[in-house]
Formats: sequence, C-alpha cells, structure tokens
Amino acid sequence: MEAHGVVPDVIDATPPSIAEVYYGSLKLELGNVLTPTQVKDVPTHISWPTEDGVLYTLLMTDPDAPTRSNATYREMLHWRVVNIPKTDISKGDSLTAYVGSGAPKGTGLHRYIFLVYKQQGETEFELPRVSNRSREGRRNFNTRKFAAEYNLGSPVAGNFFQAEYDDYVPKLHKQLNG
Repeated sequence: MEAHGVVPDVIDATPPSIAEVYYGSLKLELGNVLTPTQVKDVPTHISWPTEDGVLYTLLMTDPDAPTRSNATYREMLHWRVVNIPKTDISKGDSLTAYVGSGAPKGTGLHRYIFLVYKQQGETEFELPRVSNRSREGRRNFNTRKFAAEYNLGSPVAGNFFQAEYDDYVPKLHKQLNG
C-alpha cells in the first residue's frame, strides 16, 4: 500500500491483514489493474480475519478523483457497509450502495481501496442512505475523519485495485445522475 501511495493518501499505516476480494474469478492483488467492466457489480467474495462477536465496517473509496495528480474530490466513496457480523456483508447495513470504478476518460489509473474496520460494538450511524443511482455524499469523503468520528481506529484489513476508463464508465455516470 505504501508503494502505491495508499499510505499516506488515505490511511496512516498499512493494515495488518489483507482483505480477500474477488470479482468472480478475478482476485485483488494489492494494486492489480482491472477494468470498470470487470468490477461493475458487487464483489462476489470479501473476507478478512474476524473475531467472534465483533462487528465490522467496510469502506471502498477512490482517492484519485478527478485525477491522481489533481485529486480535488478526494476521496470518492464507492461503498459503505456497517455493522457487519464476521464477514457476512449481506447481514450488514449498507449505507452507501456499491458503485464500481468510474474513472473519467483521460484521467489515468485510479486506486480503488477496500478498508475494513473493527467496530467497538453495534453502532448507530446517523447517515443518509445513498443509492447506487446517486452521487450524494460520495465526493470529498474522508476515510480518516469517518474512522475518527465513529471511533473505528485503524483498519484491520485492506486491499485495492487500479482501473481506468473503459466503455462501461459512461453507463455508470448516467446511472449516478439518477
């Protein structure tokens, strides 16, 4: 994560564990390049080391919006699920619906970062729900600020991929315009 600037752009230190993330048979490998078409749907598998009775928060962000060299929208929130028991994301509370990568044409590779946080217990997140058809609340998200506000500490697991524009991106942007 240091080699790709995730540390310090998004977090202060590399998480102690790797979150296993698959899109079908495609496995995230700490920065491998995938296409927006390959990641347009929710990952088919995500796991990380867990503890009994503990709830987790999962975030996915893009710190490179609109470009890595001019990240004025840093970060763009792509997914937020809270109160996840073990790794059963379907039993968590999806506050920000998943949207895949949507790097605009000509903006180069963007990093899409998955971070998992251990919660101190069941937490009431007083945040609006954001559908996968809305940009509301996605721009200028701040992982550090969110983690501090909800007493999440440092991430316990993480992973990321990189992607740039392909022919799926205009469809995603149209979807996000409602």
